[in-house]
Amino acid sequence: MTLHIKDHREGFGPGITQITRFDEAEDNTGIAMGVLHLGAGETYEVNTDHETAWLLMTGKATVTVGGKTTTFERQSIFDQSPSCVHIPADSNLVIRAETDVEFTHYGTANTKTFEPRIYTPDDVPNEHRGKGQVGGTCLRFVRTIFDGSNSDSNAELVLGEVITMPGRWSSYPPHHHPQPEIYHYRFTKPQGYGHAELGETVLKVRQNDTVKIFDGFDHSQTSAPGYGMYYAWVIRHLPDNPYTVPEFTEEHTWTMKPDADFWMPVELANDDE
Repeated sequence: MTLHIKDHREGFGPGITQITRFDEAEDNTGIAMGVLHLGAGETYEVNTDHETAWLLMTGKATVTVGGKTTTFERQSIFDQSPSCVHIPADSNLVIRAETDVEFTHYGTANTKTFEPRIYTPDDVPNEHRGKGQVGGTCLRFVRTIFDGSNSDSNAELVLGEVITMPGRWSSYPPHHHPQPEIYHYRFTKPQGYGHAELGETVLKVRQNDTVKIFDGFDHSQTSAPGYGMYYAWVIRHLPDNPYTVPEFTEEHTWTMKPDADFWMPVELANDDE
């Protein structure tokens, strides 16, 4: 099985490192995902033959597509919202690194046309989801970069980020959807780790790990105490079945209620610390 990819825990080399492809023989999500590293002064140029998205992780670069050039800059994936370019097939993309930069890139075998779109941090809300939920144990930041609400109807990808607070949960309650998905993980410290659920299977995820998620797998996440956990998430729309919202596992939906009644020791219930 290739659901949990652990080959890159020591980091990524220069240039393109491909992690998944959209035509894999086993456990194929139909989504390509990889990492681009450029040194200061280097340029990467590609003429696309399928839909792709390029998400800045760190550094400063200029991105040129459709005759327009935009500067991307980011120091922290945990503290800053993302910049991203989303382009169709038959596009020319040029990335010029002003400092050492890292991008993650995503693709699917979609050749339908749409206008290239650049998303800046001002376009991506940093949603504080789960605030107050079951004692604040599910607070996370959710940054949906593009989905069916703000991308072209010819696009087949949905892309976003989640920041999981140390020792807390995200993607909770457990949920699922028929559309395939990929999570790619980073931590605030290189030795950080968390746990990812795929149905009844629990995976220990570490720096630079990638997990494939398919229909029927509930997928909640938790980060170990002391370690903030980031994951980029990318979903592929299915023909005549685009992704909209997940379906939460019914037995745990009670935790979403503002007045959810959950156990807490008496000696802690009134403890303000």
